[in-house]
Amino acid sequence: MNAAVATAALPPDVRLMNAVSALLVAALLGTAAWAAVRWVVRLPVFNLRAIQVEGDVSRNSVASLRANALPHLQGSFLSLNLKDGRTAFEAVPWVRHAQLTRVWPMRLKVRLEEHRPAAYWEERADDADAGSEASTERALVNSFGEVFQANLGDVEDETLPVLAGPGHAAAEMLSMWRALGPAAGRLGEAIERLDLSGRGSWRARLGSGAVVELGRGSETEVVERFGRFAASVGQVAATYHSPLQSADLRHADGYAVRLRGVTTQATTGKPANRKR
Repeated sequence: MNAAVATAALPPDVRLMNAVSALLVAALLGTAAWAAVRWVVRLPVFNLRAIQVEGDVSRNSVASLRANALPHLQGSFLSLNLKDGRTAFEAVPWVRHAQLTRVWPMRLKVRLEEHRPAAYWEERADDADAGSEASTERALVNSFGEVFQANLGDVEDETLPVLAGPGHAAAEMLSMWRALGPAAGRLGEAIERLDLSGRGSWRARLGSGAVVELGRGSETEVVERFGRFAASVGQVAATYHSPLQSADLRHADGYAVRLRGVTTQATTGKPANRKR
């Protein structure tokens, strides 16, 4: 009688017991193997011996990285979860992106990309007007239009504009500020503050303190409107020998300006949206 015939001759309950026993043995062996692997990768011989930091480190010193990131790294060279390690480094102030790579023997290479501040950020409610109060707690906007938190004292010596608008609009506002810059430059000015209301109305404050109501519209429409204003307002100011105090570009037949001690209106022949 061969083995197959002998097995077939066994009662069903005995065959079931044998199958369960085989599964239990396999599970026990698998668990033991997994435990052995976990024990091996935690041996001191596999401990990280060095961390090599590359990329942008102008805002962070080795000491600050060690204090903020290293306590959150868990595991050895083999067992360290690189995703968790990346999260630990990206939680460090000023770090926008971190890429971690294992380098034999027992080294970890970390390449960092830091935030590059482009503007201060003040958030206001989605339904607030451009002239209403924004949050007094400032954050920063990086060169990608992303809002991030950092020590504002680290950038107090840098000349950055202020963007104030709904929380979702930081990237749009940075793009608008950049697009308006050339026309402001033709006025010999820079836009030091740009506001956006929840209804989509734009307002710019120039370096001289003059406030310009830009109105609503797409970036192209607003930039063209401001460009026409910048091309002609100099003549108006020269006529009255008075600097600009404020301007309203939301008039359909031109714009209204207020000079120091003078109020007037100029016609551009181009329509503008007066709605706020």
